[in-house]
Amino acid sequence: MSETERGIVSDIELSISCSDCVRRSTPDCGDCLVSYVLGDEPDELTLSSQLADVASLLSSQGMIPRLKFHRVSGEG
Repeated sequence: MSETERGIVSDIELSISCSDCVRRSTPDCGDCLVSYVLGDEPDELTLSSQLADVASLLSSQGMIPRLKFHRVSGEG
């Protein structure tokens, strides 16, 4: 039996920090899933894998904005 089957491995989360996004404070930010969920001044959003799947399904059907997060490139 694997660790997942025994329930030892916890659910994977999706964690998005707006401070790491190149689109922060741009028009894309206002039409992003994170802003939709958190409001006008988003900071960080964390979703379980199940909620991330639901958000993906709803956004693919045009029911909520899609995630527009794009990580700032690392230095050197």
